[in-house]
Amino acid sequence: MALPGVEQTIHRDPALFYWILLPITIVMILTGVLRHYATVLLHTPPKPPSSLLESRERQAILRGINLRNNANAALTASSFTSRKEYLIDSFKKGSFLRGGPESRGKAAPNPMSDPAAMEGMMGMMKGNMAMMIPQTLIMSWINAFFAGFVILKLPFPLTIRFKSMLQSGVMTRDLDVRWVSSLSWYFLCLFGLQSVFIFILGNENAASQMAQQVAQMNPGANANPFGPGQDPDKMFLAEAENLEVLEHWSILDDADDRLLKIYGS
Repeated sequence: MALPGVEQTIHRDPALFYWILLPITIVMILTGVLRHYATVLLHTPPKPPSSLLESRERQAILRGINLRNNANAALTASSFTSRKEYLIDSFKKGSFLRGGPESRGKAAPNPMSDPAAMEGMMGMMKGNMAMMIPQTLIMSWINAFFAGFVILKLPFPLTIRFKSMLQSGVMTRDLDVRWVSSLSWYFLCLFGLQSVFIFILGNENAASQMAQQVAQMNPGANANPFGPGQDPDKMFLAEAENLEVLEHWSILDDADDRLLKIYGS
């Protein structure tokens, strides 16, 4: 039993590093690289808009998103206010809808009858399969061969809240929280190898599961922000609400005072 103030020591076989920790890390890196190339191979480029009205509808929602994300970089208060009021008014009136304001309130088209929507759904399913299948196989491999092993000890102290995350599969009441199990090392590699993948594959890689989930939740990263079965009018109304609560601030506010504070002394 671990006593307060006493360093807890576990005598481990040094071969655990070569037969468990190193293989899991290498397999996770290779799996990420394979996932990247599989995603690139299975990726279906989104179809361009079929008409100018559809293109305007797509660009309008992206314009609202860009205003929220980038307005504070350079826009003055008056320019921000004029753009904000114009977009909110247009979003609420449905001016940017493909069918015009009279198309508001209509049910969203059935994605099963739209070939472009079907291709989008297939692309999302391929991406989810590229994420889920490798992770399921690796977790089954670790549970079958490496379950119950304690492979390393972290060199810094942690609170007891990290115990369930770092000691999956071997969690006991008296084991120091800094000890890491083989299954927990898998989860740490799963969410902590983004820098390695950026070094190997570049910034625009599809190796990280977390990065793929963030990309799927960011509509501005896609050529078509409207997913299958989504109602553009509802998305415009939601974006109008987001803009209504947005307040202007600029990175140039009090820039002269900050400059004098740095170089004036």
